Amino acid sequence: MVTIIGGGVAGSALAGALARHGTPVTLYERQPKPQGGGAFLFIDGRGHRALTALGVDESALRAASYPLTGGLEYTDSAGHHGATPGQGHRFWLRRNLMAILTDFVTATRAETRFATAVTDLTAIHDDLIIAADGVDSTVRAHLEPDRTPQYAGDVVLYGMTTEPLTLPTTPATLHFFAELSSTGNLSSTLGHIWRPGDPAALWFLRLPRPPLPGSDDLSLRPVGEWADRIRTATPNNRALIDRFLATTESVHVSNARNVPLDTAAPPTDSTLLIGDADHAITPAAGIGARDALEDAQAVYRALVSGTSPALAMAARRRTILAERETATRARQAVQRGPHPHSTE
Repeated sequence: MVTIIGGGVAGSALAGALARHGTPVTLYERQPKPQGGGAFLFIDGRGHRALTALGVDESALRAASYPLTGGLEYTDSAGHHGATPGQGHRFWLRRNLMAILTDFVTATRAETRFATAVTDLTAIHDDLIIAADGVDSTVRAHLEPDRTPQYAGDVVLYGMTTEPLTLPTTPATLHFFAELSSTGNLSSTLGHIWRPGDPAALWFLRLPRPPLPGSDDLSLRPVGEWADRIRTATPNNRALIDRFLATTESVHVSNARNVPLDTAAPPTDSTLLIGDADHAITPAAGIGARDALEDAQAVYRALVSGTSPALAMAARRRTILAERETATRARQAVQRGPHPHSTE
């Protein structure tokens, strides 16, 4: 018997996969049903391979998302420009992904308990508890009270226009524009994506600054509350940002946070943390959903093969730490190069 706490992307995918294999699973989710809201995300090829390995229908995934045919483009206010091809990246509205995964779970014999928060782990007597309950994980707080989320240095705003836009930038491309201060420091990063015929353009703004009071999710706010600060932070993109502000009603505001992994207690075969509950990383890294899905895949493989899920997660942690160290070294190398102000 397996209990999964948290019905987000990783928790739902893992619950559905295990139940399809015949493993008795109970999935708890504190929301009445998994929420998608207006959030959007980008998942690379590795994340999609994990989804299909867990049994999610590939045709459904492709129908509900679209590829970044133009890859990722980076520009800064000093005139530097660069581009990288997508690594199998696809654009998702979170609500569309959650609809697929909710159907994936409910089509099985998994027991789903929506609108049910788990506050007492001692009341659960299954063989294994898997916590996929996000950056503010109640399970992690119970097991490792000192391993708390840390502010990653950015306040992030996410916006969605209320009407289609035709923009002067390449469609189906994730664009980043970094504003540099007079001293060369990063003062903001504006990102956006659009496609002809889509009902909305999506945009975000990262602001390096002290954190706002409150939790990671500071909720939707009227765009007017932030309009002046957004304009001030984007002096070299005024025409573009004015179009976004004129066609956006609200922005989702959040403090970007990390959950430290290098101090984590070893996983056990009775209780595991996966995804953001174990190793949340700032959205600027662009890998959180992928890492969570690969966790789910590793734990699934261990359980169906009769091997240790704790050892599987220990191996995942080593991989994650190594990949993040490699990414850090790469960023440092760029900063030492001829264009010292990388946008990512």
